[in-house]
Amino acid sequence: MSDTLNDDAREAKELTPWLGFQRVPGIGPARLGRLVELFGSVASAWAAPTDDLRAVGVSDEMIRAIDRVRNTLDIEAELGRMRRAGVRAIPLNSDEYPRLLRHVTSSPPLLFTRGQLAPEDDVAVAIVGTRRSSSYGIHMTTMFASGLAAAGVTIVSGLAHGVDTAAHRAALEAGGRTVAVFGSGPDVIYPAQNKDLARRIIQSGAVVSEHPVGVKPDARNFPARNRIISGMSRGVLVVEAPTQSGAMLTASFAADQGRDVFAVPGQATSDKSAGCHALIRNGATLVTNVEQILEQLDLASAKTQRQTRMVLPETPNQRILYAVLSTEPQHVDDICHTSALPIHEVSGTLLEMELKGLIRQTAPQHYVRA
Repeated sequence: MSDTLNDDAREAKELTPWLGFQRVPGIGPARLGRLVELFGSVASAWAAPTDDLRAVGVSDEMIRAIDRVRNTLDIEAELGRMRRAGVRAIPLNSDEYPRLLRHVTSSPPLLFTRGQLAPEDDVAVAIVGTRRSSSYGIHMTTMFASGLAAAGVTIVSGLAHGVDTAAHRAALEAGGRTVAVFGSGPDVIYPAQNKDLARRIIQSGAVVSEHPVGVKPDARNFPARNRIISGMSRGVLVVEAPTQSGAMLTASFAADQGRDVFAVPGQATSDKSAGCHALIRNGATLVTNVEQILEQLDLASAKTQRQTRMVLPETPNQRILYAVLSTEPQHVDDICHTSALPIHEVSGTLLEMELKGLIRQTAPQHYVRA
């Protein structure tokens, strides 16, 4: 019992500043990031005296808003609502926060989830498209989603009617993982007709939202959630979309985030494929089969890597070397120097990590994070 109480107290202490800032009008990802940069941590920013906030340029109006939330936030009641809804809050500084999403502009400071995010969700592709999909669009969505899922790729989408629904279903039926990103609270299923599908996703994947428990669907929330769909993914596949659509906005976010954008061609005269054709004209990769995506994203061995991760345990040396490595290639000699580990240990550990799919070689003896 005492351990549970200690865990609850620790959770309340850790989440209070994140939940508090989320409730302050006008403090979004960029402004919160600036406060954390100035004060050193979100906890320090939350505890900062009025004079210190004013000294770094926070307006008096916003200071009053922060004080109101500080004085009224009932963290125990908030956590109780989350527990009853089966929801967890994952802050940006948590190891559980999606790695790909963490590094995009305006990543949500706090994610609310149902189900379980997993390390293998770093190997993900988003599949998006129109709610009013044709039989051709559903067929192509099913083909791509099932093939990618069977190859060990997590499918990310938005649970909307049409392409999104087909993508989630096909991933589940292929025995794969899928993540649904909501524009409402994670406990508010929208559309309601997908309640059973959401339940299946939660059982073998996750539902994710930047909105807390109880938030109803609002048209203003859906454009912003598209940046999360693309941010969690290595690439975005647009199956069928008009030129003015949420799927096109997701593709735009993906391009801004440095993600690969793929598009499925359709009938030349179809309005439903006009967006895909525009993307292709503007440089998106035209794809007609799963292998083309796997090859371009270097994901052909995703399933093998995922299975190997489950077999090989993480060791202290692996943690040290993973912390040393980044997205910039490093020679093995530099890795030895930085890690202060002997060459024979570094070489053996790098091989283990390469087999697990945690790292890859860009040139002989040059390594980066995968």
